[in-house]
Amino acid sequence: MKSNKQHLHINQAGFSLVEILVGLVIGLLATLVIMQVFSVFEGQKRTTTGTADAQTNGSIALYSIANELQMAGYSLLPSTDSPLECTTLAFGATGISDISPVTITDGGAAAGASDSIVIRYGNTSSGGVPSLITATGLPGPLDVTIDNNLGCRVDDIAMIVNGSTCNLTRVTGPTDIANPPVVSAPPNLNTVSLQSAAGALVGSNVSCLGAWNVTLFRVNPNYDPTVPANSQAYLERSGAPSVADIVNIQAQYGISAIANSNQITQWVNASGATWAVPTVADRNRIKAIHIAVVARNGLLEKDNVTSACTTAKGTVSNGPCAWDDTNVDAAPAIDLSNDPDWQRYRYRVFETIIPLRNMIWSKDTL
Repeated sequence: MKSNKQHLHINQAGFSLVEILVGLVIGLLATLVIMQVFSVFEGQKRTTTGTADAQTNGSIALYSIANELQMAGYSLLPSTDSPLECTTLAFGATGISDISPVTITDGGAAAGASDSIVIRYGNTSSGGVPSLITATGLPGPLDVTIDNNLGCRVDDIAMIVNGSTCNLTRVTGPTDIANPPVVSAPPNLNTVSLQSAAGALVGSNVSCLGAWNVTLFRVNPNYDPTVPANSQAYLERSGAPSVADIVNIQAQYGISAIANSNQITQWVNASGATWAVPTVADRNRIKAIHIAVVARNGLLEKDNVTSACTTAKGTVSNGPCAWDDTNVDAAPAIDLSNDPDWQRYRYRVFETIIPLRNMIWSKDTL
């Protein structure tokens, strides 16, 4: 019997080696395109978010300085003998060395130079209202009798004003104005005890200024973009870091022609023989501060994204412009070239004019 052998033909299905290699190439190309698109969009996202951070930081920094500047000179209340007119001033053991409402220190013309601003004011709730001294040495040798002591507190800074001669001291009593108060019987409402009675004469005035605040704003004084340990830029407030990525501050005085005028006639840098250390008469001409705060996007770009600024006068600065300048009032230069990569960062400049309202209110007494 003849056997029938059935041969089964199996049809094989799948990819050949060539097809697999082609697929791998296409997949690699697609992955490369995706990664490039992702890289571009990620860079754009970081630029956008970094710029937003710079805008936020710059706004906060400018607000912080402006808010403090509005307090400059508070408690140096306008009066017939204004504390702002003191040409002879003794500070005693108060720890105070200056009562000028605001002082700008010019950073100079070197690359990376930044200005600093010192703001001074008291915090008394009475506003520094002067009280006439009607008697001295009663009941003790360091006690003065005044109209009313309710505007004073123990540990306040007190200013004794006698014409253009002023003496600063501290309030030490009575207990009725201590914190917390210990009321005498009967209440002592007309006496102030002083740490020093120098200048306390019958007919002179005494003003309680409260706690005396001195606030210093500057860019991190150790900032050096070429040194990794000091490469962090930030706004420093009285020695403490305040706002990140602030790389420069520029400020000018707005001055009037005479002290008893509030019309600003010129903007000047805090430099030179007159404005580096102004006299009392010149200081009382300062009515406003023009300030520019430069915030930086912390992202270091691959290419240069910032170019040198040319002002309206044709001055070229290695950084962004502060504000438009004129032949009369030159704008301060912002020079960021101490960082060799300064052009690879994006910057935002925030500038404003802050009137010194306490100086303005003192116009008629200056």
